[in-house]
Amino acid sequence: DSTVFRVARPTLALALNGLRDNRGARKLKKRVGRGHGSGHGGQTPLTQVFPKRGFKNALRRELQPLNLDRIQHFINTGRLDPSKPITLREIYRSNLVRFTDGVSLLARGSHVLSTPITIEVSRASEAAIKRVEALGGRVVCVYHNRLALRALLHPHKFAVLPKSAMPMTAKLRKAYSDPARRGFLAPEISQVYTPTSFNFERVEQAKA
Repeated sequence: DSTVFRVARPTLALALNGLRDNRGARKLKKRVGRGHGSGHGGQTPLTQVFPKRGFKNALRRELQPLNLDRIQHFINTGRLDPSKPITLREIYRSNLVRFTDGVSLLARGSHVLSTPITIEVSRASEAAIKRVEALGGRVVCVYHNRLALRALLHPHKFAVLPKSAMPMTAKLRKAYSDPARRGFLAPEISQVYTPTSFNFERVEQAKA
């Protein structure tokens, strides 16, 4: 008795590109929606690596406030001479107020001020101007860039004092040409008063 076994040929040819995993053998990773590389580490965003620092205006000036009552106190104690113009140099040397870029004259304690003064500052409030002039004094607002201010405060460090620079921007030129602000460039001011703290020409220092 002979039995013949026959093997049926596959209807589809086997090929590598036809191989597939069994159903359910692989599972997709869950994404939780928390940004790049969520749940799997990832890199720190550049916005956190390099925080914003903001724009710094190199021309911006930080003016320190100076009130009238403090000026009168320094006059009373002999640390300021009201018979001479009070410039930023006198303010600095008397330690009336510490500053880097300049001084803004304010009217706090205006009723305390009783001495006529001539004062040169970077800026002055309307009320401060009114009080000083009511006593027969004078307020003149004078511009100093950093080089001119350094030469004014520390002249011994210069063989030749530099010529003071004029205001650099249109806004500053307008402010220092305004007679209402007592700007030193206003014709109403410059025709009757010449600031002692502003060098209109280079000045050669006398040798010791």
